[in-house]
Amino acid sequence: MSDLLERLRGRGWRMTAQRRVVAEVLDGDHVHLTADEVHARAVDRLPEISRATVYNTLGELVTLGEVLEVSTDRRAKRYDPNAHRPHQHLVCAQCGAIRDVHPAGNPLADLPDTERFGFVVSAVEVTYRGVCPNCAGA
Repeated sequence: MSDLLERLRGRGWRMTAQRRVVAEVLDGDHVHLTADEVHARAVDRLPEISRATVYNTLGELVTLGEVLEVSTDRRAKRYDPNAHRPHQHLVCAQCGAIRDVHPAGNPLADLPDTERFGFVVSAVEVTYRGVCPNCAGA
């Protein structure tokens, strides 16, 4: 389970009812919800929460570095609360399901100097693609 709520409290982030609900919706393992999915789940908990509030809160969480904005394809951006543990993503090519994965090794170090073309590389994003068990069984 991610520790998003604890991290936000530790930062002294003003925890309004709306912000708390958005953080609660995002908290957990392998959470990669779209803004609309966050809004739908937040409304179940706090019916008066607006779409604008959800979008603004997600933007704040991304700016704070507490949530990652993930784009794995041409679909809507997704929000990942696992912002403090380096990881990659495994994506189902059929349904779009996303799982966090933690492969061994350092992908940044695996790029040889001859392939850097003078770049000073500071980050690596790797996306593994395949078919999830649910789609493979269909």
